[in-house]
Amino acid sequence: MPNPLRLLLPALIPSWNFFDVIAPSPRVEYALAPAKDSRLDDWREYRPRPEHVSPAAMLARLFWNPRWNQTLFVVSCAERLVDEPTDHSQDEIFRRIAADLAAQPDLGEWLSFRLVFLRREGEAVEREVLFQSAPRRLQDIDVR
Repeated sequence: MPNPLRLLLPALIPSWNFFDVIAPSPRVEYALAPAKDSRLDDWREYRPRPEHVSPAAMLARLFWNPRWNQTLFVVSCAERLVDEPTDHSQDEIFRRIAADLAAQPDLGEWLSFRLVFLRREGEAVEREVLFQSAPRRLQDIDVR
């Protein structure tokens, strides 16, 4: 059996060489509509970051932060969707957004999401939509 310390060391001191490319992460935005063919104008960011986090909350998040882990999973699905689109990635993003919206009644019947990349061009920030999903009926999305 190999030395247990050699197996544990990469987990304790991770290598940053696993990134192929350092690139901007996609922002996930969603829109709700009363009908499938409605125009989608009111896009909202999915789980926007808070403007301020107290030091106590930051410390607690070091040990327990399942909501942020789910958000990172959605970002990872979004990155996969741009690189190599799959139904699984779309389904997971729909499922997470619908689960967050389940507590809010009467929002709209149809849900759509898009992936937006932000990049700086001089002083301006440009937004580029790289993917937009087809609308799905909110009631038909399995949120378990």
